[in-house]
Amino acid sequence: MVAFDEMRPENSGLRQPYQKYQAWLDEQDPARLTEKMQDAERVFRKTGITFAVYGEDAAAERLIPFDIVPRILSGQEWRRLMQGIEQRVQALNAFLDDIYHRQEIIKAGRIPKELIANNEAFLPEMIGVRPPAGVYTHIIGTDIVRTGEDEFFVLEDNARTPSGVSYMLENRETMMQLFPELFQRIKVRPVANYPQLLRQSLAAVKPEGCEGSPRIAVLTPGSFNSAYFEHAFLADQMGVELVEGQDLRVIDGHVAMRTTQGYKRIDVLYRRVDDAFLDPMTFRPDSALGVPGIMDVYRAGKITIANAPGTGIADDKAIYSYMPEIIEFYTGRKALLPNIETYRCSEPSSLSYVLEHLHELVVKEVHGSGGYGMLVGPAASKKEREAFAEKLKARPSNYIAQPTLSLSTVPILTEAGLAPRHVDLRPFVLVSDRIQIVPGGLTRVALKEGSLVVNSSQGGGTKDTWILDD
Repeated sequence: MVAFDEMRPENSGLRQPYQKYQAWLDEQDPARLTEKMQDAERVFRKTGITFAVYGEDAAAERLIPFDIVPRILSGQEWRRLMQGIEQRVQALNAFLDDIYHRQEIIKAGRIPKELIANNEAFLPEMIGVRPPAGVYTHIIGTDIVRTGEDEFFVLEDNARTPSGVSYMLENRETMMQLFPELFQRIKVRPVANYPQLLRQSLAAVKPEGCEGSPRIAVLTPGSFNSAYFEHAFLADQMGVELVEGQDLRVIDGHVAMRTTQGYKRIDVLYRRVDDAFLDPMTFRPDSALGVPGIMDVYRAGKITIANAPGTGIADDKAIYSYMPEIIEFYTGRKALLPNIETYRCSEPSSLSYVLEHLHELVVKEVHGSGGYGMLVGPAASKKEREAFAEKLKARPSNYIAQPTLSLSTVPILTEAGLAPRHVDLRPFVLVSDRIQIVPGGLTRVALKEGSLVVNSSQGGGTKDTWILDD
């Protein structure tokens, strides 16, 4: 199957969103573009935009490859995506509130009780706890793929601690440095105000009893974490403190941060630490990354934690397969952005089908992320598929499977000129007293010809995403 190319579909010629860009491109010397690619790499290296790759020697630091050909969407395409994302985010928040309180969706028989009760991402400690302002998912990254002119699908919901927004911002800044004339010719909607929007959004969900401007901090696991650059970047851009668990303690029923003037109360904590490590008195007792007693402060409504503990159940891949039912249950409407067909390997009939069709399916761990622990059937050897089949049989409930989609392509700049590569898109959503979606998001691109795996941890790169101001 020939993939839909977003710039030049087969037999259709140049698409409208790319017309002004192509006119500019026709004027360029190929040698200049190659130089600009090298300039971009120097900018990223100088800025220190790296990520750690686990499993390699000392968690090797890598530069995420950046491609200078932008991915361009029309304003009309973006408006359609926004409507679908907003509907989905509303449903996810309503779902989280419901399963930690009345569990109406389970009583109505729309999803099985054991899917919640036996799920390691479900936190019993959150039952009956309502976060400040009633918001569970303050920051969401929704992964979207495209297969045709009007065919968009949600690949997954990232509702725990979605990463990548710093790359979106740096990609745009780099493009504006390299090609200022392009942004004079083409009206592209800005993304640079995201840190300000994030700070305003976090401030809007401050706990009751917090008077005046809340003190906000970003909680990082530390410099060894793969996304540490992003943690430091966002704290700096928001003008708030970057803290580790050892910098915080509970004093007089509040979480306080160590400063040179003594301990200062924290009102809103944007945490990039997983649930299990957040509070050694409630979760893993061996955690040195969290804050002893913070869950007691949270349950008392004295601090906002973004995203709320327990939100991981909303981006669990087994829950994903029920998202059409979840959206309809809480919004009363069909999903505007459809899911990809998903087989739940926990169901015997689905498991049987998946085992018979491994050569044509993508199989993912229910709690997996970063492209790890998955099998891309068409790209796997017979030996790899046989080994994976044994894992499936041993723990079927740990996996879901999906058809191998022909993801859309966008050109990248290669030594031989422009060449198509598969992409996905992660728009970033902020939730407070309103929902705000930054125009664009992070486009991830599979740099290997024919590859469908876009994750940076698996060799993928990124692009600037342009939403036209039309």
